[in-house]
Amino acid sequence: MTRRARTERTERILVARLEELALALERSGAPSESVGRLLESASVATINAIALDLLSEEAANEIWSGFARRHPELQLRRAA
Repeated sequence: MTRRARTERTERILVARLEELALALERSGAPSESVGRLLESASVATINAIALDLLSEEAANEIWSGFARRHPELQLRRAA
């Protein structure tokens, strides 16, 4: 698998996972603490993908910005 293909695959997986997570959280009415923890876990996974050079920081920021626009009701607590 080429580096570009791996990066594109990682981006698609992250977007799909965030959307699945958002839909599940919106439907469940989970407490904000639970929502925050789950989103933080996704953020940590994003940071790991960047560290492993599977995803650029710019692409990650675009993905998370898009997520925030599509799901403003979910509190974002991205890991630093």
